[in-house]
Amino acid sequence: MHFSTLLSAAFTIAIAYAAVNEPCVGSGGAPGVCVKSSECTSSGGTSIPGACPSDPADIKCCTKPVCPKGNCRWSSDCTGPSISGECPGPASFKCCQANTSGWGGYKAPDFPPVGECKAVSVNGAKRIVAAFPGRVHVVYCTRDCKCGSGSDHCCGKASDIMCSDDGGKATTSGQEIAEWVMHHKTELKVKYVIWGQRIWNSDDGVKGWKSWKPMEDRGSITANHWDHVHVSYN
Repeated sequence: MHFSTLLSAAFTIAIAYAAVNEPCVGSGGAPGVCVKSSECTSSGGTSIPGACPSDPADIKCCTKPVCPKGNCRWSSDCTGPSISGECPGPASFKCCQANTSGWGGYKAPDFPPVGECKAVSVNGAKRIVAAFPGRVHVVYCTRDCKCGSGSDHCCGKASDIMCSDDGGKATTSGQEIAEWVMHHKTELKVKYVIWGQRIWNSDDGVKGWKSWKPMEDRGSITANHWDHVHVSYN
């Protein structure tokens, strides 16, 4: 097989990866889940195309704004009890019985000390938390890796702004936080922002999250940044 054929095959495989059963944002900002259109229809939901990055044609964003005494949303975003078996997608996408969004309600997080975590990261995280009181659960900064090996976490120049109930639990809370960071890029010295399988670089024009560059599916809620906003700093 020629190299060009191999490259084409590899590219075809790469773009076929799908964030199935992961979050999406439907019409009017409704919380949704990426599932097959047939599953969405059988569950009483409504599908829209183009809201699930890198997904195949039969995977669409499914929302269900009305379920028994509530609406379908991610359990991390529900302040009341939830009913299972009424919504499409995974078990964590449930029929919430509360009317409020349910975002946050967390006590103020601790911040990493300045040292291996650079001052720009600590100061940036403090500004973000102050702008969204009760919305940030945990703040992370460094990883055990050599500076220059790929991630800005290795150099202490990144913040993970955890905004769900726990790591690996999906939320739609981060979109507002991520867009706020974009709008304050100069004062925060932002290099780039990642949220919900999309990335925005500081030299991009200011635009809504849905217009940010899609990223490949990395295989989990956390790796696809559906439980935290990643902010890298200059």
